[in-house]
Amino acid sequence: MMHTDRIKTNMRFVSLFTVMLATASAAETSWILTPDSEVGFHIDSLGVNIVKARFNTVQSWMKFDPAVLQNASVRFVLDVNSLSFDKPAMRNMILGQDLFYAEKYKTVTFKSNNFKALDDYRYVISGQLTIRGVSKPVIFNATLKPVSYRNHLMDVSATTTIDRSDFGMKKAFGGVGEKVNIQLVGQWKNSP
Repeated sequence: MMHTDRIKTNMRFVSLFTVMLATASAAETSWILTPDSEVGFHIDSLGVNIVKARFNTVQSWMKFDPAVLQNASVRFVLDVNSLSFDKPAMRNMILGQDLFYAEKYKTVTFKSNNFKALDDYRYVISGQLTIRGVSKPVIFNATLKPVSYRNHLMDVSATTTIDRSDFGMKKAFGGVGEKVNIQLVGQWKNSP
């Protein structure tokens, strides 16, 4: 009888230890973007940068551990009205009804559905991008590289290109191109 009690006690200890490890692992793989990271876009026309903008209010969440990539996920909520532009005169046009229609559609969102490892810290991240209430699949080419001297930080760069008319924006006009190049540059910070 005493042997059975010892087995039960050991099993409870193993179960508790497993839960503690799982909790610690989840905490170690939760990330948020650092405040100095940049999420933005640029639009080119005939090889010339016509518009460059940055979202200044970004909510971000990422679960990432390269050892269990099937559990990786990322989500962004970008405040459209927080956009700042390299050419401020473009603001009203870009946020107007023909493009972002910021009065009606306050956010741009991205939610991943798959991470695929390539090599040298490079990944393909696929998911749904929603602009103006229209959701479309997009693929980001990303680099996620741990900072060697600060293990709670990870350098990130990610890019994708979309056609703005796919999201209900008016087709190219006034010298503003159809292709929109979206980029993220900065760092993820471990978030317990």
